[in-house]
Amino acid sequence: MPQHVAFIMDGNGRWAKARGMPRLEGHRQGVESVRKVCEQLVREGIPYATFYAFSTENWKRSQEEVGGLFKLFRLYFGKELGKLGEQGVRVRFIGARDKERLGADIVAMMEEAEAKTAGNTKLTALFAINYGGRDEIVRAARKLAAESGEIDEARFGDALDTAGVPDVDLMIRTSGEQRLSNFLLWQLAYAELVFTKVAWPDFGAEELQSALDDFMGRERRFGGVVENMGG
Repeated sequence: MPQHVAFIMDGNGRWAKARGMPRLEGHRQGVESVRKVCEQLVREGIPYATFYAFSTENWKRSQEEVGGLFKLFRLYFGKELGKLGEQGVRVRFIGARDKERLGADIVAMMEEAEAKTAGNTKLTALFAINYGGRDEIVRAARKLAAESGEIDEARFGDALDTAGVPDVDLMIRTSGEQRLSNFLLWQLAYAELVFTKVAWPDFGAEELQSALDDFMGRERRFGGVVENMGG
């Protein structure tokens, strides 16, 4: 089984539009999918998951949609993260914690959720907010440039937002798009990729199990060659 599964939660807006609903309703339904997926990950015994919630590029969206998303974040932090914590889920956030851009109250909620769930061990759920893979790498490089000592892959990894978390084994993107969209560029180096046409609001335990079955049927070589033992 994979130790770390990452999700690009795509298709919320298109899901809502296809049903004659406002785009924000798709994001609300997407929150339900996060809860269901976390519950399934706990049942499967998978220890780490990362959810791409808001990218550095998402600021380009309309003020109405961005504002609605952050209203949703405020509601989610206040209720849903508490429910995850009660189920033994540890919550972490990755991305630039810019109080001016995110809002001081959002950053405070993030820090509170991390502190309250720090002792939980069933699943570590990382939420990428104001996150971009290139931005993360640049921030890590700046941090190391300000320090002394030799830089190698291990030390660079420890300077990333995901320090202490294993690299991604399986990345799942919903809604039919087949690209990484600046997500976990370092951590996805040897990840298996699964793309599904199912929109994120419709993604649940059954779709996750299908992706896990696909993963389990693959042969992971990590750049090496597996010898044919049967001759």
